[in-house]
This record gives sequence, C-alpha cells and structure tokens, in this order.
Amino acid sequence: MSGKGLMKFLSIFAACGLALACVTAGAQETAKIGFVSTERILRDAAPAKAAQQKLEQEFSRRDKELQDMAARLKSLSERLDRDAAVTPEADRLRRQREYAESEKEYQRKQREFREDLNQRRNEELSQVIDKANRVIKQIAEQEKYDIILQEAVFASPRIDITDKVLRALGNGK
Repeated sequence: MSGKGLMKFLSIFAACGLALACVTAGAQETAKIGFVSTERILRDAAPAKAAQQKLEQEFSRRDKELQDMAARLKSLSERLDRDAAVTPEADRLRRQREYAESEKEYQRKQREFREDLNQRRNEELSQVIDKANRVIKQIAEQEKYDIILQEAVFASPRIDITDKVLRALGNGK
C-alpha cells in the first residue's frame, strides 16, 4: 500500500473509531452521524460545475492551439514520409530537424498546459471544498450532528446527507 493510500486508510480507520467512540460514549444517548460524498460534491455541486465551466473558458484557446499544432505536426510528418524518397538528402535532414524542433515545442507547450490546468483546477476545487465544508458545518450545527464523515468505505443511505449539502450549495435538488 502506498504512503498516500496508507494515510487515507488510517484516517478512515480513525474516523470510524471516533464514530464508534461517539456511539458508545453515552449508553443512553445515541450519536447523530452523517456522511457526505466528496466525489458527488465535486461532480454535482453548482459551484463545482461553475468552476469547470470557468476552467473550460479559461483554457479553451490554449487547448485549440495545441490541437492545431498537433494537426500541423501530423501533416508535416506525413509529408516527410511521403516525400522522403524524392527529397534531396540536405533538404530531408533540414526538414527532419525542423520537425523535431516543432515536436519539442509542442511537447513543452502541452506539458505547460497540463501543469497550468492542474494548478487552476486545484485552486478552483479547493474553493468548492471550502464552500462545501462551511455548508456541512452549518448543517451539522443546525441539525445537531455529532459527526459527519466525508470518507468511508461504506455509508448507509440513511445517514447520507449529500443531497442536503448539494441543495444548500445551490443545486435546488
């Protein structure tokens, strides 16, 4: 198990232990437990959808440029292959160098695009998580939950409050 996987397992294990401790702490009192699916929040919440649209708008021009560049490289490669037999050696070597330089430039731009997109996605999703956590805390206080889990191997639909959180985030669901 990787370090990250082990940490996730241990945090889930600790949360389950905490939930069990809450349940057994008061023999006469029952703990109120809730569960929220972070995956559903990041996929279905209005702020998550707005963030995705924002990212698509922000990065669509660069994505189109990369697609155009890839098409030009493919065309250039096909032309090099097709004309290889009839092109003088010096021209062929020059064209191959130009192609190799263009391909390096494409790979660099593609790598920068992915890095920038991932950074912005993380920034946007962090904001969504912050909003969701504030809403979850508000629901917990209003409805007197003892604990709300966001990671679990299994959670009964009976304790799943994800729909409440989605509604509070503006989905009207």
